Amino acid sequence: MFDFLKPKWKRQAQDLLKGSKKFVHYKRDLLKEDRVAEIESRRQDLADAIKAGNEGAAAEASKQLQATCEKALPRAVPQSWWEENLEVLFVAMVIALGLRTYVVQPFRIPTGSMQPTLNGIVIRNDGQEAPWLGGRAWDFLFHGRTYREIIAENDKKVVGIRDRTKFLFTRTEVMFDDGSSVKIAAAEGETIALFGISRTRTPQGQVLVTGNSYKKGDVILKGSITSGDLVLVDRISYHFRSPRRGEVFVFDTRGIATNGDVGARMRGQTGGSHYIKRLCGVPGDALSIDEPNLLNHGKIVQEPGIRRVAAREGIYAVDYDGRPRRGYHVVGSMAKNAYREATLTEPGEVFELKIDKRQGMNQYAALGDNTDNSLDSRYWGPVHEFNLVGPGWFSLWPFGSGHWGRID
Repeated sequence: MFDFLKPKWKRQAQDLLKGSKKFVHYKRDLLKEDRVAEIESRRQDLADAIKAGNEGAAAEASKQLQATCEKALPRAVPQSWWEENLEVLFVAMVIALGLRTYVVQPFRIPTGSMQPTLNGIVIRNDGQEAPWLGGRAWDFLFHGRTYREIIAENDKKVVGIRDRTKFLFTRTEVMFDDGSSVKIAAAEGETIALFGISRTRTPQGQVLVTGNSYKKGDVILKGSITSGDLVLVDRISYHFRSPRRGEVFVFDTRGIATNGDVGARMRGQTGGSHYIKRLCGVPGDALSIDEPNLLNHGKIVQEPGIRRVAAREGIYAVDYDGRPRRGYHVVGSMAKNAYREATLTEPGEVFELKIDKRQGMNQYAALGDNTDNSLDSRYWGPVHEFNLVGPGWFSLWPFGSGHWGRID
């Protein structure tokens, strides 16, 4: 603590002595033994000069020690500009992947099950002409809207459909009987409606796909495709707190029969797919529906997000086609024919969410805010704790969707 009382030359010499010791420790795997021995010899000379109080000898020993350390390692070849940029790019990718895996993950909403809280992809096949280039750029930037015009180049009929989604880019491919195909920037549900697609299963288990037929020159699509909201999902919070009833959350679909029990449990969907819904029930809840209200143990659930759906006021009064919303409602007994886990199918039916001591097995309920057009826990039952990804945190894009900002 009294180093400030020492002469400046002695303080500098002692700092060099410490620095050279660290240099040997940090670079020992790269230094040859004779270099280490030479550095230690120079260090000893400097230590002796400091002890003797000889400023001149200390200055000379310092110069020798510094030169020895600088020459101890072979001179590195300077990096080229492309090597430097490649290294920066690699580090940036590692940081981005780390943030995506452990901190915050982007997620594109493909369907309209959370409208009007969040938007999914919407196809408008209304014959609208694309605006001028600047108008198209504005619509894309602020509304996530692109324009498509697809004309049948010959007679053809729909014979197949395939999910081509990659990362954040939702794509569905439609195949025709003439061998051609077209990719639409929309989820399977919207694409099925556009092309009039239906599926049937033969007694042999084969799935047959049929759809619209087109004559040469027919307009298949002329209009706009509006992107679903790009949201950021908080992947940290659930490691430190329990999921809360009423919040918007994202979960994966492993083990969930989202497409029913016709054939394979996960037909048409992979185990890595993700859904975004409102968390409407936590372990220990006993849910029921008295339209338009959601009840828990016979009492109306009061969380703000859930009450907005049930109240059917403002933007929650009608859907995007102008039809009155029903609030929370049962899905009917016919759902049990297609979904083995279907619940909340009739008034008064109770959906109990289990508290399970096994790791990851606690149960949650996921319901869409667009209850008339949401495939959710009413059809395929509970979401388990191991499925949880995190709460929806921020709606990032499009800027003009009306949802930009924190999600609630």
